[in-house]
Amino acid sequence: MTQPLAGVSIGIVPIIWNNADITDLAPRVEASTVMDEVARLGFDGLQDGIGFPSGRALKAALAKRGLRLAEVYAALPCSVDGPEAEALEIGRRRLNDLHDGGGEVLVVALRFSPGRLERAGRADSPGTPTLTASGWKKLAATLETLGNDAVALGHPLAFHSHAGTFVETPAELARLAELTDPALVGFCLDTGHTIVGGGDPLATLRRLGRRVVHVHLKDVAAEPLEAIRSGRLPDFLEALRARIFTELGGGVLPVAALLDELADRDYEGWLMVEQDTTWNPPSESAAVSRRVLDFALRMQSEAEAAA
Repeated sequence: MTQPLAGVSIGIVPIIWNNADITDLAPRVEASTVMDEVARLGFDGLQDGIGFPSGRALKAALAKRGLRLAEVYAALPCSVDGPEAEALEIGRRRLNDLHDGGGEVLVVALRFSPGRLERAGRADSPGTPTLTASGWKKLAATLETLGNDAVALGHPLAFHSHAGTFVETPAELARLAELTDPALVGFCLDTGHTIVGGGDPLATLRRLGRRVVHVHLKDVAAEPLEAIRSGRLPDFLEALRARIFTELGGGVLPVAALLDELADRDYEGWLMVEQDTTWNPPSESAAVSRRVLDFALRMQSEAEAAA
């Protein structure tokens, strides 16, 4: 009998070792050490990170450790009028990094924007800046152009909704899906940012269906989540300092139900463990999340075998 999610690869985003948004959070960890730890913990691959080599050098460094480059991440600058002039070039540079490094998925998000950063977790409240009608069209066109470039090189583009940006809420994500060509623009379901943005990861997966081509598994701690939604935390960066994201199984994410939903769709992409900040040593938190994920996958398989 075929096991549920038997075709998935399990990776990790190295931001847990070196946070790109809050650089003073913890001492810098050398890229070689990060890659060594990812391999030691049994992951199949990772996103590139701070201090990593690029191109053939990165491909060789990963191959040496039995790892793959699951993704690279491109954050595009954006105002209410849509992506800024340099956004497409930034995306293309990151696409080249992906391709030259032998990687697989181009993950694209928007950068933090003033007015949105302070409304993270409550972006649907009155007075929150939003994209103009022309801004939405420009964003869709930029993503489709970049998606066409990615497809030509053999890579899917996966758009990632993100707290503190102009695409955070379920309504904003749905609008972007309506405006873009499914053949060019897929989606990265980031469970943590979906929850912070007011969405339900399972409902989002059902709505987007096979347009979800990549998954970031991120759990959300209940107390900081309530604090950012109520305004007691002033912005998303302070929520990160409060460790709003936690190890899998330690927050509000229904891990097992999400895996079942993915299995129902015969998902065969990457499951990327991600935790931006931690109260614990990074490798310890990564190991906890890996064990929780392994356990949930094993329980899913046993339940299927017994059915």
